Amino acid sequence: MATTAPTIDWSRTDTVLLDMDGTLLDLRFDNLFWKHHLPHRLATLKGLEPAQAEQEVFPRMARLQGRIEWYCLDYWSRELAVDMMALKREIAHLIDWRPYARDFLQALGRSGKRRVLVTNAHPDVLRLKMAHTGLAAHLDAAVSAHELERPKEEDGFWHRLQQRAPFRPGRSVLIDDNLAALASARRYGIATVLGIRQPDSGSAPLMAADVPLLGCFRQVLPPAQVTG
Repeated sequence: MATTAPTIDWSRTDTVLLDMDGTLLDLRFDNLFWKHHLPHRLATLKGLEPAQAEQEVFPRMARLQGRIEWYCLDYWSRELAVDMMALKREIAHLIDWRPYARDFLQALGRSGKRRVLVTNAHPDVLRLKMAHTGLAAHLDAAVSAHELERPKEEDGFWHRLQQRAPFRPGRSVLIDDNLAALASARRYGIATVLGIRQPDSGSAPLMAADVPLLGCFRQVLPPAQVTG
């Protein structure tokens, strides 16, 4: 397990690839939705006992882990016969930035680094979160895995991303709380991969992983761009 402090060699970095949920935004919203709000509302809408509603959701989640369907609202709306976006909007007030994430994006912009959001989130969820946070104003590009028909956990995602938003793997950084996505990016040749120590502000932080874990974006702020 990695114990080294997260570092970025900014002199050798052109592009920063950034995850959204659990990296730039607090994963608390997503965890509360899937673990509590969705089962509760499913029980109410379908007249189920809480345990029955959980059985409708949790086994499916376990089976689909790491697959594009896991992240697909169309799939879940069809399987559960509910309007998933409507349910997400019910607790949209919980969508929030992680500490210093916005400052980090602004610093990247000032230093001339390209900021590319790479998320497994469904495009409708991406739009919802951008509307609540103003995230789009701090990015140079944003790509949903649904556009590429591959989740970040699959090696093929990075090949397709290269076609959609070209980047030089050897001069790129990926920051993501998804350890499987980081492993896939590393196999593709992305030079620096960093995890997130505490993706969910309401859960305990990770103590160790196979990649350096970023505790706070202030640890890796880039220097300001020097112009002549």
